[in-house]
Amino acid sequence: MGVSDKQVLDPLSTDRLQTDLKGRSVRGGAMTLTSQGAQFVVSSVMTVVLARLLTPADFGLVAMVTAVTGLAQAFADVGLSEATIQRENITHDQVSALFWINLAVGIGLTLVTIALGPVLARFDRQRQLPHIAFWLSFTFLICGLRVQPDAILKRQMRFKALAIRDIFANAMGVAAAIIMALRGAGYWALVAYPLASNLIQMAASWKLVDWKPGFPSRNAKVGSLVAFGGNVAVSYFMFTVNRSVDKVLVGWYWGAGPLGFYGRACNLLMYPVRQLNAPMASVGIPTFSRLQADPQRFARYYLRSVNLLMWVCAPLFAYLFVAAGPVIALVLGRQWGNAAPVFRMLAISCVTQLLLESTVWLFVSRGQSTGLRKLLLSISPVIMASFAIGLPFGITGVAISYSVAMLALMPWILKFAFRGTELTLWGISHALKYPVSLGLLGALLGELALRAIAPGGAIAQLFVIALGFGVVLSLSAAVPAVRAEIVALKELAREFRFAGQAA
Repeated sequence: MGVSDKQVLDPLSTDRLQTDLKGRSVRGGAMTLTSQGAQFVVSSVMTVVLARLLTPADFGLVAMVTAVTGLAQAFADVGLSEATIQRENITHDQVSALFWINLAVGIGLTLVTIALGPVLARFDRQRQLPHIAFWLSFTFLICGLRVQPDAILKRQMRFKALAIRDIFANAMGVAAAIIMALRGAGYWALVAYPLASNLIQMAASWKLVDWKPGFPSRNAKVGSLVAFGGNVAVSYFMFTVNRSVDKVLVGWYWGAGPLGFYGRACNLLMYPVRQLNAPMASVGIPTFSRLQADPQRFARYYLRSVNLLMWVCAPLFAYLFVAAGPVIALVLGRQWGNAAPVFRMLAISCVTQLLLESTVWLFVSRGQSTGLRKLLLSISPVIMASFAIGLPFGITGVAISYSVAMLALMPWILKFAFRGTELTLWGISHALKYPVSLGLLGALLGELALRAIAPGGAIAQLFVIALGFGVVLSLSAAVPAVRAEIVALKELAREFRFAGQAA
Protein backbone atom coordinates (compact mmCIF):
# COMPACT_ATOMS: atom_id res chain seq x y z
CA MET A 1 0.00 0.00 0.00
CA GLY A 2 1.45 3.40 -0.97
CA VAL A 3 1.61 6.46 1.23
CA SER A 4 -1.24 8.20 -0.62
CA ASP A 5 -3.51 5.17 -0.15
CA LYS A 6 -2.72 5.12 3.55
CA GLN A 7 -3.63 8.79 3.84
CA VAL A 8 -6.95 8.22 2.12
CA LEU A 9 -7.80 5.35 4.44
CA ASP A 10 -6.56 7.04 7.61
CA PRO A 11 -9.62 8.67 9.24
CA LEU A 12 -7.39 11.11 11.13
CA SER A 13 -5.37 12.41 8.16
CA THR A 14 -6.25 15.82 6.68
CA ASP A 15 -3.52 16.01 4.01
CA ARG A 16 -5.88 15.21 1.16
CA LEU A 17 -8.23 18.05 2.16
CA GLN A 18 -5.69 20.72 1.16
CA THR A 19 -5.95 19.91 -2.55
CA ASP A 20 -9.55 21.16 -2.76
CA LEU A 21 -10.16 23.10 0.45
CA LYS A 22 -12.39 25.76 -1.14
CA GLY A 23 -14.44 23.16 -3.00
CA ARG A 24 -14.88 21.05 0.12
CA SER A 25 -15.88 24.14 2.11
CA VAL A 26 -18.47 25.20 -0.46
CA ARG A 27 -19.87 21.69 -0.84
CA GLY A 28 -19.89 21.28 2.92
CA GLY A 29 -21.66 24.60 3.33
CA ALA A 30 -24.26 23.63 0.73
CA MET A 31 -25.00 20.31 2.38
CA THR A 32 -25.02 21.75 5.89
CA LEU A 33 -27.35 24.59 4.88
CA THR A 34 -29.65 22.07 3.23
CA SER A 35 -29.62 19.99 6.39
CA GLN A 36 -30.28 22.99 8.63
CA GLY A 37 -33.11 24.13 6.36
CA ALA A 38 -34.75 20.73 6.49
CA GLN A 39 -34.33 20.53 10.26
CA PHE A 40 -35.74 24.02 10.62
CA VAL A 41 -38.88 23.02 8.76
CA VAL A 42 -39.29 19.84 10.80
CA SER A 43 -38.64 21.63 14.10
CA SER A 44 -41.05 24.39 13.13
CA VAL A 45 -43.74 21.78 12.57
CA MET A 46 -43.02 20.42 16.05
CA THR A 47 -43.21 23.92 17.55
CA VAL A 48 -46.56 24.68 15.89
CA VAL A 49 -48.09 21.33 16.83
CA LEU A 50 -46.81 21.11 20.42
CA ALA A 51 -47.76 24.73 21.14
CA ARG A 52 -51.36 23.70 20.47
CA LEU A 53 -51.24 20.35 22.27
CA LEU A 54 -49.34 21.38 25.41
CA THR A 55 -49.71 24.20 27.92
CA PRO A 56 -47.25 26.98 28.82
CA ALA A 57 -46.80 25.23 32.19
CA ASP A 58 -45.68 22.02 30.39
CA PHE A 59 -42.97 23.98 28.59
CA GLY A 60 -42.09 25.79 31.80
CA LEU A 61 -41.58 22.54 33.73
CA VAL A 62 -39.13 21.16 31.20
CA ALA A 63 -37.43 24.57 30.91
CA MET A 64 -36.78 24.51 34.66
CA VAL A 65 -34.73 21.33 34.19
CA THR A 66 -33.06 22.22 30.89
CA ALA A 67 -32.02 25.62 32.24
CA VAL A 68 -29.84 23.72 34.74
CA THR A 69 -28.84 20.69 32.64
CA GLY A 70 -27.95 23.06 29.84
CA LEU A 71 -25.14 24.35 32.02
CA ALA A 72 -23.70 20.85 32.28
CA GLN A 73 -24.15 20.30 28.54
CA ALA A 74 -21.20 22.58 27.88
CA PHE A 75 -18.96 20.07 29.71
CA ALA A 76 -20.43 17.03 27.99
CA ASP A 77 -17.56 16.83 25.49
CA VAL A 78 -15.01 18.74 27.65
CA GLY A 79 -14.04 20.66 24.50
CA LEU A 80 -12.30 17.54 23.17
CA SER A 81 -14.32 17.51 19.96
CA GLU A 82 -12.69 20.81 18.95
CA ALA A 83 -9.29 19.46 20.02
CA THR A 84 -9.64 16.57 17.56
CA ILE A 85 -10.86 18.84 14.76
CA GLN A 86 -8.33 21.64 15.22
CA ARG A 87 -5.08 19.71 15.76
CA GLU A 88 -3.10 19.44 12.52
CA ASN A 89 -1.68 16.03 13.45
CA ILE A 90 -3.28 13.64 15.93
CA THR A 91 -2.74 9.92 16.60
CA HIS A 92 -5.08 6.98 17.08
CA ASP A 93 -3.93 6.58 20.69
CA GLN A 94 -4.70 10.23 21.43
CA VAL A 95 -8.22 10.08 20.00
CA SER A 96 -8.84 6.81 21.88
CA ALA A 97 -7.77 8.46 25.14
CA LEU A 98 -10.07 11.39 24.42
CA PHE A 99 -12.96 8.97 23.76
CA TRP A 100 -12.59 7.33 27.19
CA ILE A 101 -12.39 10.75 28.86
CA ASN A 102 -15.59 11.81 27.09
CA LEU A 103 -17.37 8.62 28.15
CA ALA A 104 -16.31 9.03 31.79
CA VAL A 105 -17.51 12.63 31.82
CA GLY A 106 -20.82 11.59 30.24
CA ILE A 107 -21.40 8.96 32.92
CA GLY A 108 -20.48 11.42 35.66
CA LEU A 109 -22.85 14.11 34.37
CA THR A 110 -25.65 11.56 34.09
CA LEU A 111 -25.26 10.62 37.77
CA VAL A 112 -24.98 14.25 38.89
CA THR A 113 -28.14 15.21 36.99
CA ILE A 114 -30.08 12.36 38.58
CA ALA A 115 -28.91 13.47 42.02
CA LEU A 116 -29.93 17.09 41.30
CA GLY A 117 -33.55 16.14 40.60
CA PRO A 118 -34.75 16.38 44.24
CA VAL A 119 -32.81 19.65 44.69
CA LEU A 120 -34.61 21.17 41.71
CA ALA A 121 -37.96 20.03 43.10
CA ARG A 122 -37.34 21.83 46.39
CA PHE A 123 -35.99 24.98 44.68
CA ASP A 124 -38.84 25.38 42.18
CA ARG A 125 -41.53 23.63 44.26
CA GLN A 126 -42.49 21.24 41.43
CA ARG A 127 -42.69 17.51 42.28
CA GLN A 128 -42.40 16.44 38.61
CA LEU A 129 -38.84 17.76 38.23
CA PRO A 130 -36.92 14.72 39.61
CA HIS A 131 -38.54 12.42 37.02
CA ILE A 132 -37.85 14.84 34.17
CA ALA A 133 -34.24 15.25 35.32
CA PHE A 134 -33.78 11.45 35.53
CA TRP A 135 -34.68 10.81 31.90
CA LEU A 136 -32.98 13.90 30.47
CA SER A 137 -29.77 12.87 32.26
CA PHE A 138 -29.21 10.07 29.74
CA THR A 139 -28.52 12.63 27.01
CA PHE A 140 -25.13 13.12 28.70
CA LEU A 141 -24.29 9.43 28.44
CA ILE A 142 -25.29 9.42 24.77
CA CYS A 143 -23.20 12.53 24.18
CA GLY A 144 -20.14 10.93 25.78
CA LEU A 145 -20.39 8.04 23.34
CA ARG A 146 -20.74 10.18 20.19
CA VAL A 147 -18.28 13.06 20.72
CA GLN A 148 -15.20 11.56 19.06
CA PRO A 149 -16.99 9.85 16.13
CA ASP A 150 -18.66 13.20 15.40
CA ALA A 151 -15.33 15.02 15.66
CA ILE A 152 -13.63 12.60 13.24
CA LEU A 153 -16.43 13.04 10.70
CA LYS A 154 -16.04 16.84 10.92
CA ARG A 155 -12.24 16.56 10.76
CA GLN A 156 -12.70 14.57 7.55
CA MET A 157 -15.15 17.29 6.34
CA ARG A 158 -17.75 14.59 5.64
CA PHE A 159 -20.57 17.09 5.74
CA LYS A 160 -22.92 15.18 3.44
CA ALA A 161 -23.01 12.18 5.76
CA LEU A 162 -23.51 14.44 8.78
CA ALA A 163 -26.32 16.31 7.03
CA ILE A 164 -28.26 13.16 6.16
CA ARG A 165 -27.78 11.82 9.68
CA ASP A 166 -29.02 15.01 11.33
CA ILE A 167 -32.10 15.33 9.12
CA PHE A 168 -33.16 11.75 9.82
CA ALA A 169 -32.47 11.94 13.57
CA ASN A 170 -34.31 15.23 13.97
CA ALA A 171 -37.33 13.95 12.03
CA MET A 172 -37.53 10.84 14.20
CA GLY A 173 -37.23 12.90 17.39
CA VAL A 174 -39.99 15.26 16.27
CA ALA A 175 -42.22 12.33 15.32
CA ALA A 176 -41.73 10.78 18.76
CA ALA A 177 -42.59 14.07 20.51
CA ILE A 178 -45.75 14.69 18.46
CA ILE A 179 -47.01 11.12 18.86
CA MET A 180 -46.56 11.30 22.63
CA ALA A 181 -48.30 14.69 22.80
CA LEU A 182 -51.25 13.36 20.78
CA ARG A 183 -51.51 10.46 23.24
CA GLY A 184 -51.80 12.91 26.13
CA ALA A 185 -48.27 12.49 27.52
CA GLY A 186 -47.99 16.23 28.29
CA TYR A 187 -44.49 17.44 29.14
CA TRP A 188 -43.06 13.95 28.52
CA ALA A 189 -43.34 14.73 24.79
CA LEU A 190 -40.71 17.46 25.29
CA VAL A 191 -38.46 14.97 27.11
CA ALA A 192 -38.79 12.37 24.33
CA TYR A 193 -37.47 14.67 21.58
CA PRO A 194 -33.83 15.14 22.73
CA LEU A 195 -33.55 11.51 23.86
CA ALA A 196 -34.73 10.06 20.55
CA SER A 197 -32.81 12.43 18.27
CA ASN A 198 -29.53 12.14 20.21
CA LEU A 199 -29.72 8.35 20.38
CA ILE A 200 -30.22 8.07 16.62
CA GLN A 201 -27.38 10.51 15.92
CA MET A 202 -25.02 8.53 18.15
CA ALA A 203 -25.85 5.21 16.45
CA ALA A 204 -25.46 6.75 12.98
CA SER A 205 -22.09 8.34 13.82
CA TRP A 206 -20.59 4.99 14.83
CA LYS A 207 -21.98 3.44 11.66
CA LEU A 208 -20.45 6.16 9.46
CA VAL A 209 -16.98 6.55 10.96
CA ASP A 210 -14.20 4.12 10.06
CA TRP A 211 -12.62 4.17 13.51
CA LYS A 212 -12.75 2.16 16.72
CA PRO A 213 -11.21 3.25 20.05
CA GLY A 214 -8.29 1.36 21.50
CA PHE A 215 -7.55 0.81 25.15
CA PRO A 216 -6.31 3.84 27.13
CA SER A 217 -2.54 4.32 26.92
CA ARG A 218 -0.28 6.28 29.26
CA ASN A 219 1.91 7.16 26.28
CA ALA A 220 -0.88 8.93 24.38
CA LYS A 221 0.39 12.40 25.45
CA VAL A 222 -2.98 14.13 25.54
CA GLY A 223 -2.08 16.78 28.12
CA SER A 224 -2.06 19.67 25.65
CA LEU A 225 -5.26 18.40 24.01
CA VAL A 226 -7.03 18.18 27.36
CA ALA A 227 -5.81 21.66 28.32
CA PHE A 228 -7.06 23.05 25.01
CA GLY A 229 -10.38 21.23 25.42
CA GLY A 230 -10.72 22.37 29.01
CA ASN A 231 -10.50 26.02 28.00
CA VAL A 232 -13.05 25.44 25.23
CA ALA A 233 -15.35 23.62 27.68
CA VAL A 234 -15.16 26.48 30.19
CA SER A 235 -15.96 28.91 27.37
CA TYR A 236 -18.93 26.87 26.20
CA PHE A 237 -20.04 26.59 29.81
CA MET A 238 -20.08 30.36 30.07
CA PHE A 239 -22.04 30.54 26.79
CA THR A 240 -24.58 28.18 28.30
CA VAL A 241 -24.70 30.09 31.58
CA ASN A 242 -25.43 33.26 29.67
CA ARG A 243 -28.29 31.51 27.86
CA SER A 244 -29.69 29.80 30.94
CA VAL A 245 -29.43 32.21 33.85
CA ASP A 246 -32.26 34.36 32.50
CA LYS A 247 -34.60 31.35 32.47
CA VAL A 248 -33.55 30.27 35.96
CA LEU A 249 -34.17 33.78 37.27
CA VAL A 250 -37.51 34.18 35.47
CA GLY A 251 -38.70 30.79 36.73
CA TRP A 252 -37.64 31.63 40.31
CA TYR A 253 -39.00 35.20 40.31
CA TRP A 254 -42.14 34.90 38.14
CA GLY A 255 -43.01 31.15 38.09
CA ALA A 256 -43.71 28.49 35.45
CA GLY A 257 -46.35 30.42 33.46
CA PRO A 258 -44.26 33.53 32.62
CA LEU A 259 -41.24 31.27 32.10
CA GLY A 260 -43.27 29.32 29.54
CA PHE A 261 -43.92 32.53 27.58
CA TYR A 262 -40.31 33.71 27.93
CA GLY A 263 -38.86 30.30 27.07
CA ARG A 264 -41.04 29.87 23.98
CA ALA A 265 -40.03 33.31 22.68
CA CYS A 266 -36.34 32.48 23.26
CA ASN A 267 -36.58 29.06 21.65
CA LEU A 268 -38.50 30.34 18.64
CA LEU A 269 -35.78 32.94 17.99
CA MET A 270 -33.02 30.42 18.64
CA TYR A 271 -34.25 28.29 15.74
CA PRO A 272 -33.03 30.73 13.06
CA VAL A 273 -29.94 31.61 15.15
CA ARG A 274 -28.97 27.92 15.31
CA GLN A 275 -29.83 27.34 11.67
CA LEU A 276 -27.52 30.20 10.66
CA ASN A 277 -24.68 29.56 13.10
CA ALA A 278 -24.51 25.77 12.96
CA PRO A 279 -23.58 25.40 9.26
CA MET A 280 -21.15 28.30 9.44
CA ALA A 281 -19.43 26.85 12.53
CA SER A 282 -19.46 23.26 11.26
CA VAL A 283 -17.73 24.28 8.05
CA GLY A 284 -15.83 27.31 9.35
CA ILE A 285 -13.86 25.72 12.20
CA PRO A 286 -12.39 22.84 10.11
CA THR A 287 -11.71 25.22 7.19
CA PHE A 288 -10.11 27.97 9.29
CA SER A 289 -8.09 25.32 11.14
CA ARG A 290 -6.48 24.38 7.83
CA LEU A 291 -5.78 28.10 7.10
CA GLN A 292 -4.16 29.11 10.39
CA ALA A 293 -0.70 29.28 8.76
CA ASP A 294 -1.92 31.86 6.17
CA PRO A 295 -3.08 34.97 8.14
CA GLN A 296 -4.21 37.05 5.15
CA ARG A 297 -6.24 34.27 3.60
CA PHE A 298 -7.60 33.45 7.05
CA ALA A 299 -8.82 37.05 7.51
CA ARG A 300 -10.29 37.19 4.00
CA TYR A 301 -12.27 33.98 4.53
CA TYR A 302 -13.60 35.24 7.87
CA LEU A 303 -14.79 38.60 6.52
CA ARG A 304 -16.43 36.90 3.55
CA SER A 305 -18.19 34.48 5.89
CA VAL A 306 -19.42 37.25 8.20
CA ASN A 307 -20.60 39.34 5.26
CA LEU A 308 -22.63 36.39 3.95
CA LEU A 309 -24.00 35.73 7.43
CA MET A 310 -25.06 39.37 7.88
CA TRP A 311 -26.81 39.55 4.51
CA VAL A 312 -28.97 36.68 5.68
CA CYS A 313 -29.48 37.49 9.35
CA ALA A 314 -29.66 41.32 9.52
CA PRO A 315 -32.76 41.64 7.29
CA LEU A 316 -34.25 38.46 8.81
CA PHE A 317 -34.09 39.60 12.43
CA ALA A 318 -35.11 43.15 11.53
CA TYR A 319 -38.18 41.62 9.88
CA LEU A 320 -38.90 39.45 12.95
CA PHE A 321 -38.59 42.53 15.18
CA VAL A 322 -41.40 44.25 13.31
CA ALA A 323 -43.42 41.05 12.77
CA ALA A 324 -43.23 39.70 16.34
CA GLY A 325 -46.99 39.84 16.97
CA PRO A 326 -48.20 38.07 13.83
CA VAL A 327 -45.34 35.53 13.95
CA ILE A 328 -46.25 34.49 17.50
CA ALA A 329 -49.96 34.36 16.66
CA LEU A 330 -49.38 32.30 13.52
CA VAL A 331 -46.77 29.90 14.88
CA LEU A 332 -47.82 29.44 18.50
CA GLY A 333 -51.43 30.63 18.57
CA ARG A 334 -53.26 33.64 20.04
CA GLN A 335 -52.96 32.26 23.59
CA TRP A 336 -49.20 32.94 23.43
CA GLY A 337 -49.60 36.69 22.87
CA ASN A 338 -47.58 37.56 26.01
CA ALA A 339 -44.51 36.07 24.29
CA ALA A 340 -44.61 38.64 21.46
CA PRO A 341 -42.97 41.61 23.30
CA VAL A 342 -40.17 39.29 24.52
CA PHE A 343 -39.71 37.95 20.99
CA ARG A 344 -39.48 41.50 19.61
CA MET A 345 -36.87 42.68 22.13
CA LEU A 346 -34.72 39.57 21.87
CA ALA A 347 -34.66 39.89 18.07
CA ILE A 348 -32.45 42.97 18.58
CA SER A 349 -29.75 40.81 20.18
CA CYS A 350 -29.67 38.05 17.56
CA VAL A 351 -27.19 39.75 15.21
CA THR A 352 -24.81 40.37 18.12
CA GLN A 353 -25.21 36.76 19.27
CA LEU A 354 -24.17 35.51 15.83
CA LEU A 355 -21.17 37.85 15.80
CA LEU A 356 -20.16 36.57 19.23
CA GLU A 357 -20.49 33.00 17.93
CA SER A 358 -18.24 33.87 14.99
CA THR A 359 -15.42 34.81 17.36
CA VAL A 360 -15.41 31.16 18.49
CA TRP A 361 -14.30 30.18 14.97
CA LEU A 362 -11.32 32.52 15.29
CA PHE A 363 -10.16 31.33 18.68
CA VAL A 364 -10.74 27.59 18.23
CA SER A 365 -9.31 27.29 14.71
CA ARG A 366 -6.12 29.13 15.78
CA GLY A 367 -5.74 26.99 18.90
CA GLN A 368 -6.31 30.05 21.12
CA SER A 369 -8.71 28.46 23.59
CA THR A 370 -7.23 30.48 26.46
CA GLY A 371 -8.23 33.70 24.72
CA LEU A 372 -11.77 32.41 24.21
CA ARG A 373 -12.03 31.52 27.90
CA LYS A 374 -10.80 34.98 28.94
CA LEU A 375 -13.32 36.65 26.63
CA LEU A 376 -16.30 34.70 27.97
CA LEU A 377 -15.24 35.11 31.60
CA SER A 378 -14.95 38.86 31.01
CA ILE A 379 -18.36 39.46 29.43
CA SER A 380 -20.44 36.96 31.39
CA PRO A 381 -20.77 39.08 34.58
CA VAL A 382 -22.10 41.97 32.48
CA ILE A 383 -24.64 39.72 30.74
CA MET A 384 -25.83 38.16 34.00
CA ALA A 385 -26.12 41.59 35.59
CA SER A 386 -28.31 42.69 32.69
CA PHE A 387 -30.76 39.87 33.47
CA ALA A 388 -30.90 40.89 37.14
CA ILE A 389 -31.46 44.55 36.22
CA GLY A 390 -34.37 43.70 33.92
CA LEU A 391 -36.01 41.08 36.17
CA PRO A 392 -38.21 43.42 38.28
CA PHE A 393 -39.67 44.88 35.06
CA GLY A 394 -41.09 41.55 33.88
CA ILE A 395 -40.05 39.16 31.16
CA THR A 396 -39.96 41.96 28.55
CA GLY A 397 -37.67 43.97 30.82
CA VAL A 398 -35.21 41.04 30.95
CA ALA A 399 -35.17 40.86 27.14
CA ILE A 400 -34.60 44.62 26.73
CA SER A 401 -31.80 44.75 29.29
CA TYR A 402 -29.97 41.81 27.69
CA SER A 403 -30.21 43.25 24.16
CA VAL A 404 -28.84 46.63 25.28
CA ALA A 405 -25.93 44.93 27.07
CA MET A 406 -24.99 42.87 24.00
CA LEU A 407 -25.02 45.93 21.73
CA ALA A 408 -22.77 47.83 24.15
CA LEU A 409 -20.30 44.94 24.50
CA MET A 410 -19.91 44.01 20.83
CA PRO A 411 -17.16 46.51 19.72
CA TRP A 412 -14.92 45.44 22.62
CA ILE A 413 -15.65 41.73 21.97
CA LEU A 414 -14.59 42.01 18.33
CA LYS A 415 -11.47 44.05 19.14
CA PHE A 416 -10.41 41.45 21.70
CA ALA A 417 -11.05 38.55 19.30
CA PHE A 418 -9.05 40.16 16.48
CA ARG A 419 -5.80 40.33 18.46
CA GLY A 420 -3.01 38.50 16.68
CA THR A 421 -4.85 38.41 13.34
CA GLU A 422 -5.01 40.59 10.22
CA LEU A 423 -8.59 41.54 11.14
CA THR A 424 -9.59 45.06 12.25
CA LEU A 425 -12.75 46.81 13.45
CA TRP A 426 -12.67 48.84 10.23
CA GLY A 427 -12.67 45.68 8.14
CA ILE A 428 -15.56 44.09 10.03
CA SER A 429 -17.54 47.36 9.93
CA HIS A 430 -17.23 47.34 6.13
CA ALA A 431 -18.59 43.78 6.04
CA LEU A 432 -21.50 44.80 8.31
CA LYS A 433 -22.53 48.25 7.15
CA TYR A 434 -24.69 47.51 4.11
CA PRO A 435 -26.67 44.50 5.34
CA VAL A 436 -27.23 46.05 8.79
CA SER A 437 -28.23 49.44 7.33
CA LEU A 438 -30.69 47.84 4.94
CA GLY A 439 -32.13 45.76 7.77
CA LEU A 440 -32.75 48.90 9.85
CA LEU A 441 -34.30 50.78 6.92
CA GLY A 442 -36.46 47.75 6.12
CA ALA A 443 -37.68 47.61 9.73
CA LEU A 444 -38.56 51.31 9.63
CA LEU A 445 -40.48 51.11 6.37
CA GLY A 446 -42.12 47.82 7.38
CA GLU A 447 -43.35 49.38 10.65
CA LEU A 448 -44.67 52.44 8.82
CA ALA A 449 -46.45 50.26 6.26
CA LEU A 450 -47.99 48.14 9.01
CA ARG A 451 -49.32 51.21 10.82
CA ALA A 452 -50.56 52.91 7.66
CA ILE A 453 -52.37 49.93 6.13
CA ALA A 454 -53.33 48.17 9.41
CA PRO A 455 -54.25 44.78 7.92
CA GLY A 456 -56.37 42.46 10.07
CA GLY A 457 -55.04 38.90 9.81
CA ALA A 458 -51.58 37.66 10.77
CA ILE A 459 -50.73 36.52 7.24
CA ALA A 460 -51.78 39.89 5.78
CA GLN A 461 -49.64 41.68 8.35
CA LEU A 462 -46.61 39.54 7.48
CA PHE A 463 -47.14 40.32 3.78
CA VAL A 464 -47.36 44.08 4.35
CA ILE A 465 -44.17 44.08 6.43
CA ALA A 466 -42.41 42.01 3.77
CA LEU A 467 -43.55 44.53 1.16
CA GLY A 468 -41.78 47.30 3.09
CA PHE A 469 -38.56 45.28 3.22
CA GLY A 470 -38.89 44.45 -0.47
CA VAL A 471 -39.09 48.12 -1.40
CA VAL A 472 -35.93 48.94 0.59
CA LEU A 473 -33.96 46.03 -0.86
CA SER A 474 -35.08 46.91 -4.39
CA LEU A 475 -34.06 50.56 -4.04
CA SER A 476 -30.73 49.58 -2.52
CA ALA A 477 -29.77 47.83 -5.75
CA ALA A 478 -29.25 51.31 -7.23
CA VAL A 479 -26.28 51.87 -4.89
CA PRO A 480 -23.12 50.63 -6.71
CA ALA A 481 -21.39 49.30 -3.57
CA VAL A 482 -24.50 47.39 -2.51
CA ARG A 483 -24.96 46.07 -6.02
CA ALA A 484 -21.35 44.81 -6.03
CA GLU A 485 -21.93 42.90 -2.78
CA ILE A 486 -25.16 41.41 -4.11
CA VAL A 487 -23.39 40.26 -7.28
CA ALA A 488 -20.65 38.65 -5.18
CA LEU A 489 -23.28 36.89 -3.07
CA LYS A 490 -25.03 35.65 -6.21
CA GLU A 491 -21.75 34.16 -7.41
CA LEU A 492 -21.30 32.45 -4.05
CA ALA A 493 -24.90 31.22 -4.15
CA ARG A 494 -24.26 29.78 -7.61
CA GLU A 495 -21.22 27.92 -6.26
CA PHE A 496 -23.35 26.58 -3.41
CA ARG A 497 -26.08 25.43 -5.83
CA PHE A 498 -23.64 23.63 -8.10
CA ALA A 499 -21.87 22.15 -5.08
CA GLY A 500 -25.17 20.93 -3.69
CA GLN A 501 -26.04 19.27 -6.99
CA ALA A 502 -22.62 17.63 -7.17
CA ALA A 503 -22.86 16.45 -3.57
